[in-house]
Amino acid sequence: MNDIAELKRFVLVHARAQGIPGREHQSILRHVESDDGDEPGSWVRAWVGAGTALERRGRYLDACRRYNMARFPYVDGPARQDALERCVAAFDRWRDGTGIERLDVDLDDGPGGARVRCWTTGLDARDRRPLLLVMGGIVSVKEQWAPVLAQARKLGLAGVVAEMPGVGENMARYGPGSRELLPRILDAVADRADTARTYAVALSFSGHLALGCAAGDPRIRGVITVGAPVGGFFTDAAWQRQVPRITIDTLAHISDVSSGDVHGHLRGMALDGDRLAALDVPVHYMASRRDEIIPASETELLRRHVRDLRLIENDDVHGSPRHFVETRLWIVRSLLELGGTHRPQRAALGALLRAQRARNRLTPARPAL
Repeated sequence: MNDIAELKRFVLVHARAQGIPGREHQSILRHVESDDGDEPGSWVRAWVGAGTALERRGRYLDACRRYNMARFPYVDGPARQDALERCVAAFDRWRDGTGIERLDVDLDDGPGGARVRCWTTGLDARDRRPLLLVMGGIVSVKEQWAPVLAQARKLGLAGVVAEMPGVGENMARYGPGSRELLPRILDAVADRADTARTYAVALSFSGHLALGCAAGDPRIRGVITVGAPVGGFFTDAAWQRQVPRITIDTLAHISDVSSGDVHGHLRGMALDGDRLAALDVPVHYMASRRDEIIPASETELLRRHVRDLRLIENDDVHGSPRHFVETRLWIVRSLLELGGTHRPQRAALGALLRAQRARNRLTPARPAL
């Protein structure tokens, strides 16, 4: 069972990322009193109720987003499992006619091995386009990001959206072996996409996987990430002691270890200076100066060792929820810059980004709920 105060605090950035209006978000949270299964007043019951009402009106993507919030931060029992299944089913109904297709990638060669299920678009053996690879963090299911695939097609890209190990429908466990996840996905689409020109938009903990992969796999030609752990998160014992409980519990769940064993399990995943120095592609990294999960030492490590670092810093908490509009502009502009295309659009986005940053500097920061 999760701490309700932490749930309400850390869901904020994910609700905003999915376009759930603040007024609706606040109204739902006012009805949440516990995290007790699907009982009246519970977290799951409140969000599933909101999703069900939208699904009855045929608003399947909006319903999917509320069901996603119901299973947040991870499936810990029948109530959240039901919410996840509702989330995937609603998305499945929404995607009809969008050109978004399923892709199952086996991560283990043996029978009954782990499998990751992805959403894709634009895969074509006769017209192999550069690939956009999108992945969220330890609490983000693929359905949360799959609408980005529609934008990928407009930019002339094929696209794949996947989940972190242990998240959603990804059956693998998170740990040192997770370094094989991204190469396996690229291998699976190599005959239908130009994977030698892959651009990764990998947020939070998946950004760590993308950086590690890009240091050794020349197919990844650029990484865009927000609030990714790099080295210190995995090795700094003092920092680890103050990481929020919800983060540790989620890492324990996706790693299939106890909460007390999380840091020992993940310690060997830190990227050192030599690994980062091996990166010969642009790295676009957005950091939050008041991040409660990712230590500030990560940006210093990147500055010292990454030769082509495009760093932007916000006065915000993890995920920069107060800078959501700015983050979206920055990601799209960074993606166009990596591809070297759409110069007029890049200039326009750059102007919008500067204006939004100026507006945010003039707006007083408000504490997260």
